[in-house]
Amino acid sequence: MADAAPRLKGILEQLIGTPLPVRVRAWDGSEAGPPDTPTLVVRNRRALRHLLWKPGELGLARAWVAGDLAVEGDLYTALDRLSGLIWECDEETRTLTRSLRDPGFRSAVRGLLALAGSPLPPAPPPEEARRPRRGLHTRHSDRRAISHHYDVGNDFYELVLGPSMVYSCAYWPAPPPQGTLEQAQHDKLELVARKLALEPGRRLLDVGCGWGSMAVHAARDHGVDVVGVTLSQEQAAYARKRVADEGLTDRIEIRVQDYRDVTDGPYDAISSIGMAEHVGSRRYLEYATALHRLLKPGGRLLNHQIARRPQRDETTYRVDDFIDAYVFPDGELAPLGSTVTLLERAGFEVRDVESIREHYALTLRGWVANLESGWSRAVALTGPGRARVWQLYMAASALAFERNRIGVNQVLAVRTPESGACALPLRSRTWN
Repeated sequence: MADAAPRLKGILEQLIGTPLPVRVRAWDGSEAGPPDTPTLVVRNRRALRHLLWKPGELGLARAWVAGDLAVEGDLYTALDRLSGLIWECDEETRTLTRSLRDPGFRSAVRGLLALAGSPLPPAPPPEEARRPRRGLHTRHSDRRAISHHYDVGNDFYELVLGPSMVYSCAYWPAPPPQGTLEQAQHDKLELVARKLALEPGRRLLDVGCGWGSMAVHAARDHGVDVVGVTLSQEQAAYARKRVADEGLTDRIEIRVQDYRDVTDGPYDAISSIGMAEHVGSRRYLEYATALHRLLKPGGRLLNHQIARRPQRDETTYRVDDFIDAYVFPDGELAPLGSTVTLLERAGFEVRDVESIREHYALTLRGWVANLESGWSRAVALTGPGRARVWQLYMAASALAFERNRIGVNQVLAVRTPESGACALPLRSRTWN
C-alpha cells in the first residue's frame, strides 16, 4: 500500500505543530495535504535523511540541491507558505529543533527515522562550500569565497543576468512588462554615475567591478578614467575583453586585486556596488577607512549594499545556513544603521540614503525567469545542482525583499574637506 505521503505529512505536522501549508507527494506516488496548492515532491528517502542529519534550513537545502526534493507548481507560492516554518521562526521554534524531552517530538522523530530507511548520513552535494570558519575575511579566504560564487562560468552568468551582465539590484522605471531588466540595469548604472557626479577628467575606482559594466558605462558615457578591481579571475578576463571591444583600453584598467591593496589614489569617486556584503562585520571599518583614504577631499563614495533588519539582540545574529554554504561563503548582512555608523567612524559624511528594496525583488524575478527559460542550457553549463542552487536562492531572495525581511540601499558619502565645502548642490537629489 502506497502510504508514505500521509505518514510523512502527519510526522511533519507533529514536528512543526501546525498544518502543513502545501501538498506532499512521496516517492511511492502517494499524495496528501491541501488541494490547489503547490506540491512538495519528496523524490526518495534520502531527502528525509538530509533533514534528519541537518535539521532545518540546511538539510532542506541539501535535499533540494541534490535533486531529492522539488516543487511542482509555483515556486514562489510554495516558498512563501513554507517561509514561516523555515526562515521566519526563531531558534526555539525552528523546524526539528524542539527538545527530545518532548514525548510527541520523540515519537515524530522515530516515525521519520522509520520512513528514512538507512541510518547513515548522506554526503552533502558537491556544490556545498567546505571550509573552516577560522580566518574569516583574510585576503586568502576572501579570494576563495569570491571564486566559489563567481568563477562558475561567464556563459552561465550571461544566461541569468542578460546582456547587461550587471549582478546587483536594477533601478526600474516601471514594473514589467512596461520596464525591462536591461533598461533597468542601464538606469541603475546611470543613477550611480549621476550621484557620483562623473564627468570628463575625473577618476573612478570601481570596487568589486564584476564583469565591467559600471566601468564601461562610466568611461563610455561620462568620459572618466576607471580602475576596476575584482578577486575573480573569470570576471576580470570577461571585463577586459569588454573594455577592448568597446575601444576603451586607454580609459579603463581592470585588475585582479584586493581593495586593501589599492594604493594609487587619490580618486575623485568610488563606486562599491554589491560588494560590501562580502566584507564582513569584523573588517567593515577597515573597508570604510581604506576607501576614505583613497578619495580626494570632496570625493564621493556610492555604497550600494543589501541590509538585513536589526535584531533585538545583535549578539545572536546567525548567518543564513543555505546562503553561507551554497551561495556567498563568509558573506554577512548588516543593518543599515550599522553601515552608516561605520562609514561615519571612518571619516565620511553621509549625505543621502535611498532604499530601493522593491527594485531588487523585480530584479530577482527577472533573473529567475531567465534561468528557468534557459534551464536546459544552465544545467549543461554548470550541472543540475548549481542550477538548483541559483533557482532557490534567487526565488527565496525575491520573496525576502518583497516581505521586507531584507532591503538594499544606496548610501552616498563624501570625504568632506576641512573647510566643510563638499561641492554638493543645495538640493542634493538632482540625480532623480
